[in-house]
Amino acid sequence: MTTVVFPGQGSQSLGMAKDFNDNFEISRLTFQEIEDYTKINIRKIIFLNEGNKLDLTQFTQICIFACSYVIFKTFINQSEYNKDQINIMMGHSLGEYTALACSNKLSLKECSLILKKRGELMNNAIEPNITGMAALIGKNAEFIENIIKKNNLNLQIANDNSPMQIVISGKKNDIVNSNEIFIKNGIKKFINLNVSAAFHSHFMLGAQDELSDEIENLNFVENDVKIISNYDANIYKDSSLIKNNLQKQMANKVNWTQSVVKLEEVGEKKIIEIGPNKVLSGLINRISKNFDIVSLNKISDL
Repeated sequence: MTTVVFPGQGSQSLGMAKDFNDNFEISRLTFQEIEDYTKINIRKIIFLNEGNKLDLTQFTQICIFACSYVIFKTFINQSEYNKDQINIMMGHSLGEYTALACSNKLSLKECSLILKKRGELMNNAIEPNITGMAALIGKNAEFIENIIKKNNLNLQIANDNSPMQIVISGKKNDIVNSNEIFIKNGIKKFINLNVSAAFHSHFMLGAQDELSDEIENLNFVENDVKIISNYDANIYKDSSLIKNNLQKQMANKVNWTQSVVKLEEVGEKKIIEIGPNKVLSGLINRISKNFDIVSLNKISDL
């Protein structure tokens, strides 16, 4: 059996999935469908970076989702791969929504519209340049958490990406002031991230509450594909539980390391990463060497 994984914000690049749009009618039609639902000219943003919108959270999320979904749908349509071979799907942050659409647990229309709303809410959740995020390279989440507690830092772990890469969220001045503390405690690299706010932290609680009301009204479908939740890194098939975890995702940590460990625990061996770039493949390889990983992000990968 196979697990399919989908990337989140930060994986975007100019021209992503353009080769699919240029060569497959199903790709063009799928892009068009998402554009019709959202009333956003997604292809102008991702192929031309019209209005410099590609890296704006309000547009980035729907653009990455569209590319990942287009690649997945084209892959299934053009290859001899049997969808019944897919046992588990999961994604990193917004990628969890892609997993829900590609597993048919959410319709393309509903997923497109909820991600449009999510991007808007996260973009407007807090005044720009007040909060931010930083990537810490070299230590695991437990180590970082201990430094935060020991030094009374007003910071939160946002993404547990691998045992060697942790992302923190907080006020920008708190992040800047923590740099020296982390470096003194053995962090190899401290990288300030170019993001508009402190995602996956308490700063997102207001936006999370608003999005939760929208998620409550979505029509989740029961099927045999399992989903691993970012919220607690457990495997779910029951739609009510998947929805409940999704409602808590935006203001809480992305448990990516634990999610990959969970795959290993249940005996999954093959992973297909679908979406722009190969961010998740790199993270998974740092967590475990026991997976056969294939990345699909250009037509030569089909």
